[in-house]
Amino acid sequence: MIKLEGVGKSYRAGEAEVRALRDVELTVDDGDFVAIMGPSGSGKSTMMNILGCLDVPSEGRYLLDGIDVSGMSDDELAAIRNGKIGLVFQSYNLLPRTTALANVELPLVYGNQRARRSRAMRALEEVGLADRASHLPNQLSGGQQQRVAIARALVTRPTMILADEPTGNLDTEASCEIAEMLRRLSAAGRTVVLITHEEEIAAYARRVVRLRDGRIVSDTRRGLPDDVTQEIQRAGADA
Repeated sequence: MIKLEGVGKSYRAGEAEVRALRDVELTVDDGDFVAIMGPSGSGKSTMMNILGCLDVPSEGRYLLDGIDVSGMSDDELAAIRNGKIGLVFQSYNLLPRTTALANVELPLVYGNQRARRSRAMRALEEVGLADRASHLPNQLSGGQQQRVAIARALVTRPTMILADEPTGNLDTEASCEIAEMLRRLSAAGRTVVLITHEEEIAAYARRVVRLRDGRIVSDTRRGLPDDVTQEIQRAGADA
């Protein structure tokens, strides 16, 4: 599904060269659920941009479903992004004067109207919000808005969901709901890559990859606790 081979990324900052990623090797299989963690400046955002086809490596290769996207143009990357990747961000990015259903329809804007509506409603059903289809974002809680954003990511039927700090603006209960939803999507066969700084949210993933100074310093696969939700709720109560 995902393969990074010797991936590096450098930026110019005045006269200096900043090495955001260094010789990264990573393979993610279909249906896996991976959390990527690291302190500020570790390279998490740069890796997210490369995995999401928002940027390309300075060196090395990125293969997505066997396709080398490393040297693609912006238009080619956009086509890959729209067909294979569902992006979810911390800030939801919903249109404020548009219903939940219409927000979910947006990636399908050029399709047949009836088919668009049907697919968008199915995506809302998948995240448990079919009964909120006609609500505006300001009529929804933060957790519900993030679920609408996940439905919008699902509506194109991507092979990978890439979630960048999706619980960053949410309270503990809503964070549990979103993390559990991502876990269910993975269990149903979707590949999920989660960027997070929260250990409690990373506990939902089957695998945790940690970055420091642009390098992978650990890659741990683990069994999931019997009840991660209770564990996170206890952590929130203790905080």
